[in-house]
Amino acid sequence: MDTAFDYEALDAIISKTGCGASAVIPVLQGVQERYNYLPPEVFPYVAEKLQISEARIYGVATFYENFSLEPKGRYIIKVCDGTACHVRKSVPNLDQFRKELGLSESKITTGDLGFTVQTVACLGACSLAPALTVNNKVYAAMTPEKVSALIKELKAELVEAGGN
Repeated sequence: MDTAFDYEALDAIISKTGCGASAVIPVLQGVQERYNYLPPEVFPYVAEKLQISEARIYGVATFYENFSLEPKGRYIIKVCDGTACHVRKSVPNLDQFRKELGLSESKITTGDLGFTVQTVACLGACSLAPALTVNNKVYAAMTPEKVSALIKELKAELVEAGGN
């Protein structure tokens, strides 16, 4: 096992959720909350601690769309493209994020792990369309100009926090 990985953090998550097959999802949720994805070191360690197969844990992680095996950015941006948002022009907002952050439909996370931009079918904020979230905070009535201002603000926060 990789000694650089923080196994004490995994132990803390497991001690909060308990052991056994019923703890797989809560453990994986705790890991993802901490790391924004499921690092590969997690699977053998959690399998051993929960006394279940690594394949079963991997199966759960790949079955549920909410879990990610790829690293995500510090800021996870979800652009709604549900009917209300789409009709009110959410696509230009998505295009603005991709243009300014150097992303595409297939490349959703910046190289510095600052930003991940995804589309979602619905945020449940139709009256606020076109809406998006940044780390689950809702932003309403967005435009490409507001997207640019938001990116600038988030990049400044990254710099303040010691990021890129």
